[in-house]
Amino acid sequence: MEDQAVCCYRHPQRETGITCTRCERPICPECMISASVGFQCPECVSGRVSSGASAAGPPPSAARPRTLAGGTMTSDPRLITKILLAINIAVWLAVLSAGDRLVNDLDLVGRAYDPGTVQIVGVAEGQWWRLVTSVFLHQQLMHIAFNMLSLWWIGGPLEAALGRARFIVLYALSGLGGSALSYLLAAQNQPSLGASGAIFGLLGATAVLMRRLNYDMRPVIALLALNLLFTFTWSGIAWQAHVGGLVAGTVVAYGMVHAPRDKRALVQRGTCVLVLLAIVAMVWIRTVQLTG
Repeated sequence: MEDQAVCCYRHPQRETGITCTRCERPICPECMISASVGFQCPECVSGRVSSGASAAGPPPSAARPRTLAGGTMTSDPRLITKILLAINIAVWLAVLSAGDRLVNDLDLVGRAYDPGTVQIVGVAEGQWWRLVTSVFLHQQLMHIAFNMLSLWWIGGPLEAALGRARFIVLYALSGLGGSALSYLLAAQNQPSLGASGAIFGLLGATAVLMRRLNYDMRPVIALLALNLLFTFTWSGIAWQAHVGGLVAGTVVAYGMVHAPRDKRALVQRGTCVLVLLAIVAMVWIRTVQLTG
């Protein structure tokens, strides 16, 4: 017999996996208010706690509330987002200091300079790390500024809704999905760098989460459509990375938030493994094409 869906006590149409750490009533992300440990509902914060709720603090069963995806609630729901921001900014500062040489070493596509010749080097030559390092690599100020603002605005709420471990997996697979599709479809000498693939994955995940919680979808759909318009109309944008990240992030998020409670771990891990296998397959196919 399936578990009955748990919905926010203030918004009965919104299913949630988060509870107030004080009164234990289910609350949706809109009603969550950060507390010293976890989140509390608006009534507990304002002091209008029912007489049946404990005034001495949260009971043991509420000490570690769970997110919608089954993750553990934490006192700092933006920690991973902050770490990712710091890594991206640190790499950008290193590029400003080291110049094009570091970009050439970290980009998805690099160049080896021999006397009188220039050769393309990259993943096909065994430099697999470029699939990861290119996701954290930026050159222009506007590029990193736009991506990091997007990461802060979108990443924080997603991390709070999914939990740290699941958010890390979502970000990593979205970034790798963007790198893999760019590697598969783009010209061999087309460079690809930036966190845009991962950001598009977070956008897709946000759309999945909002649909799951019965939120108004129009704002996120408009934002996604606008970003896709820029992707396919502006020159110098690796659309393959954007689309790859979007598809990977959407699929991973769907598996995370729609997994049934009794099979949550199996479905979530299975979805992530399937996306990872698809990424490996794309990389393998392109490598065979370039080296076979």
